[in-house]
Amino acid sequence: MARDLNKVMLIGYLGADPEMRYTSQGSAVTTYSVASSRSWKSSDGVQHDDTEWFRIVAWDKLGEICNQYLTKGTRVYVEGRLQTRKWQDRDGQDRYTTEVIANDMIILSSKQDRLSPSRDYDMPVDEDVGPIEEPVQAPSGNGNGRGSSSRRSTRNVPQTIENDEDLPF
Repeated sequence: MARDLNKVMLIGYLGADPEMRYTSQGSAVTTYSVASSRSWKSSDGVQHDDTEWFRIVAWDKLGEICNQYLTKGTRVYVEGRLQTRKWQDRDGQDRYTTEVIANDMIILSSKQDRLSPSRDYDMPVDEDVGPIEEPVQAPSGNGNGRGSSSRRSTRNVPQTIENDEDLPF
């Protein structure tokens, strides 16, 4: 049986300090943006650079760690999955945003690099990205013979945050 794959691996620099909030259920959620650049030469030999910005969402303990140790300019490796969310804005229009839901993060900058970042990206103005949704509790059995897990899972259908004060931005 063929399996699908939704996996993202990024290396880049934070464009601003992370922002951490707590949901009404007490779950930590941290958001930050990572700039990842690539360079290439066109057929006429001209060097080109392109920077993509990715919105990262880290939940629970990983979110707390990201908030504690990451700052603007920190070089990081982030691994996770893409998730596109839909919501309605104040005018009733459907809006969408695609984010990387992080499940792993490794700091690649030294502590000294984080104190004096060498790169200065102009982070784009954050668009309205709608409410962050809290992952639901993982089912008690995971079907792999390793027993149950009480960790929260971001693979299940999320619940909507009810209160605007719980939004992570």
